[in-house]
Formats: sequence, structure tokens, C-alpha cells
Amino acid sequence: MFAVTILGNNSAIPTLDRRPTAQVVTVNDTSILIDCGEGTQMQMLKYNIRRSKIKYIFISHLHGDHYFGLIGLLNSLSLMGRTAPLFLFAPPELEQIINIQLQVAATILNYELHFIPLVEGEEGVILQDKDLEVSYFAVQHRIPCYGISIGLQKKKRKLLPDQAKAYEIPAAYYGALQDGEDYVKKDGTVVKNDWVTLPPAKGKRYVYCADTIYDESLVRHLYEADMMYHETTYLHALAQRAADRFHSTSVQAATLAKNAKVGKLLIGHFSSKYTDLQPFLDETWPVFENTALATEGTTFII
Repeated sequence: MFAVTILGNNSAIPTLDRRPTAQVVTVNDTSILIDCGEGTQMQMLKYNIRRSKIKYIFISHLHGDHYFGLIGLLNSLSLMGRTAPLFLFAPPELEQIINIQLQVAATILNYELHFIPLVEGEEGVILQDKDLEVSYFAVQHRIPCYGISIGLQKKKRKLLPDQAKAYEIPAAYYGALQDGEDYVKKDGTVVKNDWVTLPPAKGKRYVYCADTIYDESLVRHLYEADMMYHETTYLHALAQRAADRFHSTSVQAATLAKNAKVGKLLIGHFSSKYTDLQPFLDETWPVFENTALATEGTTFII
């Protein structure tokens, strides 16, 4: 299972029917929360997201619509009796903010909260967990801001049982074959691994761009991703306003998706000035047809 569920898709100010940014990426039995705008907990309850399954949290930047819901979630997890460690990836200043909030409330969490800072000027892999690999990269916004790439790569090779039997390889050694090892017979004959296995299935990748001005240099991080999320705060008629505020438009997001040759584009972070979101699709589809609104409550399979 590799999927993303949208919990919030609005920018800055919540509306009656749209909440600030938050989404959960499910990777098998692990959940990754990306951003945690105001009201994220209620959205989790509404859309049946199990808070106990969240192991990793990624906060893209410290504008309030991306993290004002975090301290409430951290506290609730403790009140619910969580004991499993929680790993938080975020700009370094957030650690102090959280500590102050906990200290003034005399709150001690029941679980270990591991804070991993996203360092300005750096990028690369920040997490490897079984078949999961997560990396981060900078985007261009008014303050330090980061995107995240989540890759699911099957590492074990596909065993060809009939071939393995033909070479008289014991079943007890099949696991080693899947790990890529050759088999050496008692007489010293080497059975090459690729004679009895196939390469692992092609991995999949989801990339979340966070808040950013239109930036062609991001293509290298997005290239051939199975699915990407990109902000579209404004329709293209307000391209200058988007640039002034370090945001992007519908057409710009679609252009980036096209140039990066991604499989599917999700768009979100809509300005509260818009009540009808269909015009965003009307502008993106002619540029990049496989575009969908990041509609709250929708789960997209990657």
C-alpha cells in the first residue's frame, strides 16, 4: 500500500469547507504526516486516519498554516497513551517552539519525540526504513521551506523457483538469493544470482513540493515521479501576485509537471478568495492532462 490522503488543501486562512495544508502518506503499515495545519486532528477523525499509525512527521516550513495543528496532535498522542517513538523532521526553530509550549503547560510526553532538523543549504536522504527512502530539498519561498520525496523501492529480487530447483538450490537458501547472493554448490560451481532471480519490481515515488515560487530547477527532484503535489495558490491571471508572495499558479504547476515528466499532478494550497476550484483544472488540463484537485478526504493510490 502506497497512497496519500488529503486532510487539508487551503492556504493561510481556513474556510468553512477547506482546511490548511495537511496530508498523510501511507506506506504499508506506516504513516507519514506531511504538514499539520490548524484542525488536522479533526480531519484525521473525520477521514478515519489512525493517529497511532503515524511514525514520522514532516513540516515543510514555519508559516502557521503548515504547523499550527502540531502541538495539539503531539499532546493528544500522549493523552491517548502512545509509547512508541515519534520522529519529527522540521526547520530547527520548531524544536524550541515545541519545548516552550510543553514547558509552560508543564507537559511531559509519554513517548520519545525525536527531532531531526532540516538544515538550510543542505538536501538529501533523511530517512531509510525497510523499503522506504525519504529525502528533502529546498524550494523557494519567503522563509526556508522544503519539499519531500518519498520513495518505495522493493529491495529483494524476484525468485524464479523453477530455475532455482533446476540448479538444485535448497529452499533454505532462497532468502539469500532474493538478497542478491550467488549460490556455491558443494563442488565449487557458482550459480549466478541473475540465473535464478529477476531484478526487484520498479519502485514508486511521491514528491511533495510545499509552498514555492515557480522554479524550473525543481525538475531534478521531481523527474519521473509517479505522483507529485504542487501548490497552486492562484489562477494564472494573478501570476504577478503569486510571484510577489512566492507562490505559484495553476499553469505554472502544470508546466513543471509536464517538464518533469511525472505520472500524476495533485494541486492544492488554494487561496481562500476562491470558492469554486474547477477553474484550476480548466487551466491545468490543457498543459498537463493528468491533474487532480487535492480534495480533502480523497485518497490517491501511488
